[in-house]
Amino acid sequence: MAKLRVVVVGGGAAGFFGAIACAEANPDAEVVLLEAGQQVLSKVRISGGGRCNVTHACFEPASLVQHYPRGGKALRGAFTRFQPRNTVDWFTQRGVKLKTEADGRMFPVTDDSETIVHCLIQAAKTAGVQIQSGTPVVKVVQSENRFTLTLKSGESITADRLLLATGSSPQGHRFAKTLGHSIVPPVPSLFTFTVPDAQLRELAGIAIEPAQAKLIVPNEKPLEQTGAILITHWGLSGPAILKLSAWGARLLHDRRYQATLQVNWLPQKNAEQVRQTLHQMKTDHGKRSIASDIGFALPRRLWQYMVARSGIAEGDRWAGLSKSAMNRLIQELTQGQFTIQGKGVFKDEFVTCGGVSLKEVDFKTMASRHCPGLYFAGEILDIDGVTGGFNFQSAWTTGWLAGQAMATNSLG
Repeated sequence: MAKLRVVVVGGGAAGFFGAIACAEANPDAEVVLLEAGQQVLSKVRISGGGRCNVTHACFEPASLVQHYPRGGKALRGAFTRFQPRNTVDWFTQRGVKLKTEADGRMFPVTDDSETIVHCLIQAAKTAGVQIQSGTPVVKVVQSENRFTLTLKSGESITADRLLLATGSSPQGHRFAKTLGHSIVPPVPSLFTFTVPDAQLRELAGIAIEPAQAKLIVPNEKPLEQTGAILITHWGLSGPAILKLSAWGARLLHDRRYQATLQVNWLPQKNAEQVRQTLHQMKTDHGKRSIASDIGFALPRRLWQYMVARSGIAEGDRWAGLSKSAMNRLIQELTQGQFTIQGKGVFKDEFVTCGGVSLKEVDFKTMASRHCPGLYFAGEILDIDGVTGGFNFQSAWTTGWLAGQAMATNSLG
């Protein structure tokens, strides 16, 4: 019997994991990994600020899928076969220990993404994977259950199995389309909000945790997230904002990133408790200035910003706080409204939603339902997770499942 030849297009996390899994499961197979860029695993190198947020310490599939705005339902079964615990074990067996931080994110104990890069490259070489960087593919065709890939150099390479793990690249989407798949149009996910408020931007660097952020778009159900909010030189960022951007990615794209954001800076208190605190301040600190005497655990500059936003003058005293001014202050503290006029970028993540339609993929094996011998892994699929290691986990899981499935000679 002729040797099984497997070609993986894409030298990122999903491509490497798929190639390694296939080569380890079938040592007789010839596994070739093609990367268009000069450097493999480039996204792994820069992720997590150069530390590589490998996965998240969430070991129950039912809970894990809650972190995927798109693809959670499809991944539920996949995570029963390969989940974060398996990822931790996989790296541990190859000499890389991971640590869990307070927020659940998992990093190599070295705090250096090169540890992960080196591990993946060594595992691939040990398993016999042929790694070819600087090798762009320009065309893919299938004929009689074999694939022919045309390289930019003019050479051709054939494959019995093909794994597309090209990330959210137009070229990868074109290949998938050529082979019979439909593409959900990609739009950005995980981004910051641009807020045209000069006074707010002057508070850049202030972070509040927890805070509650609610995205309000006319005629749509509001989206809500709780977590840290960071004020920046262009508006608002932080985990709560990034999660909102992920869940609202399509909605915001369709509205050209114009929306209203409502922020509760004191989510642990209800409006009545906030009112009681303000009444107490008025009773106990009547002669003091409202702007300089803070009744809550908030940074002084943020408090002064909200006092000014409520129409309270800098020298106004607590004793003179009117009912209407108090209501406005409560509103600012618990339902402050900000105009979103655009999106920024989140430097540690480059995530889009959109890609190969999930209905066209068998998530037991990551095989195409339309094209025998074709498999998908990673961000080429219409899957995206929130920040925290979830996007890498879907890459490891889908790559591993595809690799296991491709290792067999059978197309069944």
